[in-house]
Amino acid sequence: MKSSKMPEYIKMTEEELDKEIKELKQELLKAKFGHAMNGLDNPKKITEIKRNIARANTAKYSKVAEKAKASK
Repeated sequence: MKSSKMPEYIKMTEEELDKEIKELKQELLKAKFGHAMNGLDNPKKITEIKRNIARANTAKYSKVAEKAKASK
């Protein structure tokens, strides 16, 4: 299944991606805590958040690699 978020992440700047990653990590922490305390209605949400963090990191580091390649 292709993510609809990846094109959004590619368009973001590195600073925006850093902010998005931080927000996703906070959301993951809350979801894990909520799941431990009460259980979630949809436990797959934790997996979805983890994948979005990975997608955002991929977009961020591809931008870093492009900058490094362009500076050579």
